[in-house]
Amino acid sequence: MRPTEDTYRHKGLRKALVEQVRSKGITDESVLDAILAVPRHFFLDSAFDNVAYEDRAFPIAEGQTISHPYTVAYQTQLLQVKPFMRVLEIGTGSAFQACVLAEMKAMVFSIERQKQLFEDNRNFPFLRNYPSLRLFFGDGFQGLPTYGPFDRVLVTAGAPNIPEKLVEQLKPGGMMVIPVNDGEAQRMMRLTKRTDGTLDEERFDTFHFVPMLEGKR
Repeated sequence: MRPTEDTYRHKGLRKALVEQVRSKGITDESVLDAILAVPRHFFLDSAFDNVAYEDRAFPIAEGQTISHPYTVAYQTQLLQVKPFMRVLEIGTGSAFQACVLAEMKAMVFSIERQKQLFEDNRNFPFLRNYPSLRLFFGDGFQGLPTYGPFDRVLVTAGAPNIPEKLVEQLKPGGMMVIPVNDGEAQRMMRLTKRTDGTLDEERFDTFHFVPMLEGKR
């Protein structure tokens, strides 16, 4: 059962978490403000209430996880989101990352391949606070061609490669942030699409994500 009350204690823990994330090198104040605003404990079972604001991943349904807050902040900072940008997110998961993007006033189109997670989020009352967030059940490798092109694409699972269809749905000048398999971990990459359709690639730190899988379940 998910908690529904955001107490002074939760807000204090969230503020401490934001300062911890800041100390690790996150400097974008709009990202930090969004993480401060979104109650992470709402996205977890009430059994995790006392640890929800620790900077670590926790299990959710269907063998998936809610990412470390630092990882969420890291990806979001790389994405350079501005208000009203159209952002395609691959892997809704708990919907915490999607809400951080929506808190930054992005128009978020989030795809989840796990039917149970999609249904859980569709029935999650807190998400109604974000009318700019739209949820879809589908195959992340296919993206959402009828809703593109997008200013930004964010992949929140470890990809075996850079999905061509996601590149196609990115606007010229747009950016994709994606963790790509690099041995036992994934290398965080930022791809910027040039006007001729080619990609400028930047490589950053390594992380551990659940795998990005094809199809729907």
